[in-house]
Amino acid sequence: MMWYLLFKRLFQLTLFFIWSLTLIFLICLSTFTFVIFNICLTIFLFWFILTLFGWSITLIPILKFVYIPWYHRQCRLWTQNNQQKRYSVAFFYPYYKNDSSSSERVLWFAIESILKKYKNDIQIIIYTGDTNTTIEEILQCVKQRFGIDMKIYESSITFIYLRSRFLIEGNYYNILTSLVQNIGSIILGFEALIRFIPDVYIDSMGYALTYPCFYYFASIPIISYVHYPKINSNLFEQINEEYKTYNNHQSIIKNSILNKIKLVSYQIYTYVYSWCGKCSKIVYCNSTWTKKHIESIWGTCCIHLVYPPCDVKQFLEMPLINDNEQIVKKIVSIGQFQREKNHELQIRIFYQLLQKKPDYCQKLKLILIGSIKHNDDRKYLEQLQLLVDKLNISNEVIFKVDIDSQELKTQLNQAIIGLHTMQNDHFGLGIVEMMAAGAIVVAHKSGGLQMDIIDEGKTGFFASDIDSYVTMMEMILEMKSDERRQIQEKARNSVDRFSILNFEKLFMEPFEKILFVK
Repeated sequence: MMWYLLFKRLFQLTLFFIWSLTLIFLICLSTFTFVIFNICLTIFLFWFILTLFGWSITLIPILKFVYIPWYHRQCRLWTQNNQQKRYSVAFFYPYYKNDSSSSERVLWFAIESILKKYKNDIQIIIYTGDTNTTIEEILQCVKQRFGIDMKIYESSITFIYLRSRFLIEGNYYNILTSLVQNIGSIILGFEALIRFIPDVYIDSMGYALTYPCFYYFASIPIISYVHYPKINSNLFEQINEEYKTYNNHQSIIKNSILNKIKLVSYQIYTYVYSWCGKCSKIVYCNSTWTKKHIESIWGTCCIHLVYPPCDVKQFLEMPLINDNEQIVKKIVSIGQFQREKNHELQIRIFYQLLQKKPDYCQKLKLILIGSIKHNDDRKYLEQLQLLVDKLNISNEVIFKVDIDSQELKTQLNQAIIGLHTMQNDHFGLGIVEMMAAGAIVVAHKSGGLQMDIIDEGKTGFFASDIDSYVTMMEMILEMKSDERRQIQEKARNSVDRFSILNFEKLFMEPFEKILFVK
């Protein structure tokens, strides 16, 4: 045993000596590279690449075999001694203020599910970029948005604040936004790793490029909840057809060379995305549509279908309104004010409906309910308001921004039609809420809605363009009240599978299998 310890110590000293010499060499090489920059650009580039390669092969082993194992032990000691917990489970969530979105909903209900059962065993770590907020403010927002009292678990939750979140913010990049943001997420992931090394890493926002940081450097299990695959066949079709979407820049659409460059870059990213996804030990998908895409791209075996939690109970408790008693009938849309939600199409559909049926002008209102997260969202909202003024329907279209949950329930319960226009929507939590509240949904015929939520003709309807939307909405408005009531009741009966209890059960079953056996 003594000889083994002596040999181990000698080996460590030898390794340290070699690394020290290498570092001295690299410092000299870096200085020499800086001098060469002023002599010849070609030689500089060669030496720069050589220097970068040298630093990489030197620092990576130091991180992997020296610093990270040591720091992981320190993090475990903090968890066990300071917090009196056996394990730490970290959630990567750079934006906590996500306006009641599916990803934030999954985050907090997943945390609640874990702490309900393992409050005394697990310390929850949340990586966030909201450096100006306190844990008290965040937990208060959670209670307001989702009705979860997380203050009883406050001692079991720790926030780790990340300073490099700006690298993943889209307003910094005008071209190849998604690709550059994902590259930025690698740096953000390294910062998270350096700040705290957990026992289990969970990503619920889709930052797959952070997985190798934790998997290869820290050797900890990765759990991924995928809301939307970053790469799918529809994306390549849009680029091939030069399709103009909210994230396809006009200069790229018009230039065939740039369009091909973007296609090649996305193909390369597909391989990288697939490689990163294979780091996951458990993968949850929010819909059948998402699950099929992830299976084809990642190819991992442990993929589970777990619908996002929806508090359908609070909507089902509200009685259905007799629409014959409504003088003004409401058409409601719910979703963050982002271009991908296609609110502009909703306004044009409503305008076309009024043009086709002028007698509806005094009887219909379009209520656009949404939230604002960034300045881009606010600018988009202003554009929508200008469009409404231009079409001269400002009296018929009402914008509801950042309303509370009680007003949301009231608006959805009073609506006769729920309108949805987003292409390839992965799940559609707002659709579930509208159905539970009693609105008859007319949704875009794409994405996960067809596979998981709406049974066409029985619990809702689909459309794909302005004419088909107008036709479906006109049909619903001209139905007899009893016919509408049958659809409403069938829709309500179908939403129980999206309940919070069902989410907790399906989320915890795979999670517990790796929790204490890693």
